[in-house]
Amino acid sequence: MLDYGLDLSEVKRDIALPDLIIEGQELDDLVSAHPDWTLPTPAAGWTIAHQIAHLAAADANALNALHDPQAFDGELKRADADGPAHADLVAAEGAALPRSELLHRWRTGRTELATALGEIPPTHEFPWYGSQLTPQLMIPLRLMETWAHGQDIYDTLSVTHPPTGRLRHIAALGVAGVPLSFYAAQLPTPPTPFRIELTAPTGETWTWGPEGAEQQIHGTGLDFCLRVTQRRPLPATTLTASGPDAQKWLGIARVFL
Repeated sequence: MLDYGLDLSEVKRDIALPDLIIEGQELDDLVSAHPDWTLPTPAAGWTIAHQIAHLAAADANALNALHDPQAFDGELKRADADGPAHADLVAAEGAALPRSELLHRWRTGRTELATALGEIPPTHEFPWYGSQLTPQLMIPLRLMETWAHGQDIYDTLSVTHPPTGRLRHIAALGVAGVPLSFYAAQLPTPPTPFRIELTAPTGETWTWGPEGAEQQIHGTGLDFCLRVTQRRPLPATTLTASGPDAQKWLGIARVFL
């Protein structure tokens, strides 16, 4: 079972949940204004429709996991049976729907999920893929996915994706994802903590970890989020690492399996 290890005291639902809603609406404004969802995105084999279908399916699964864990077990069994092709298969099914139907499904699902995440106790545990989650953790996870898959669409349409303070939620997941990154790469997790210092879009500095740590990461919050969501290769960012473990981490950084 994977543990994201996020310090949940940092996740304030009254801030994070509105941020999730705004992120979804901004992406909605972009895609609903564009008539052609068959354009290929940077994700191999995925069109804009595939990206939206993936988000819609994930929202629906999260809502199911919250309200009916036994029903969600069917999704876990299908994911296990499909193996690595699962995400592609589900996205393809959604992408085959009429554009209007898919858009309605995504809008309805994310609205219902946001309502549920705001009503259920933030520490209520429910099943997820390979782990147990809480609404307090699911909120930044859904924000991360919405932003990352949205980035693919912004890139496809050659539209600038303006960085905002909402990136802090994603950056925090990235920091918490150090063990996940090394686990996915089948490498031992470094024994000492990292110091991460990122310049926020507002100009302030976001920091995690002890000052003076041997392993350090510096750069912009935007580049860090692009890297940990694997939307940009390391050479395309301004990120710098001090220490061999920090350098190794930037090469394998991720927030999902």
